[in-house]
Amino acid sequence: MKNLLFLFFCFTNLFNLQSSLLPLTKEEKVIAITILAEARGEGTEGMAAVAAVIAQRAIERKQTFQKVCLAKYQFSCWNGKSIKDLSHLLFIPQAKAAKHFAQNIKRIDRNIVNNANHYHATWMKKKPYWAKNKKPVKIIGQHAFYKL
Repeated sequence: MKNLLFLFFCFTNLFNLQSSLLPLTKEEKVIAITILAEARGEGTEGMAAVAAVIAQRAIERKQTFQKVCLAKYQFSCWNGKSIKDLSHLLFIPQAKAAKHFAQNIKRIDRNIVNNANHYHATWMKKKPYWAKNKKPVKIIGQHAFYKL
């Protein structure tokens, strides 16, 4: 029920607020790009899940959302890339949802991924080293989420 209410909130706010979104700050751009690069093919729920992981890490590590996203080797989309390299993602259809999550990251319900702080794509042939012998706390689309 909680997930349904969260998704209802997301969808209603997306449609109500999409025309009134304020310009993104640099941090919000980084968050939105991270969400898009990591989960644009996973729908709104998958993008919300990545946003929840970003928020969870920021809380646990006492870091800004931008610092969490850009930390070396944490989100593969940033490996060797800059904002300029990935900013084209802010203009794809899924960007409206990602921008909304970025602008509301402090209010995201981290329970949608059971407060997970890591994830990986389930289609990967080899699990990341940190996921070995670990059980995901949630699977959404093609992503497995872990609380490490």
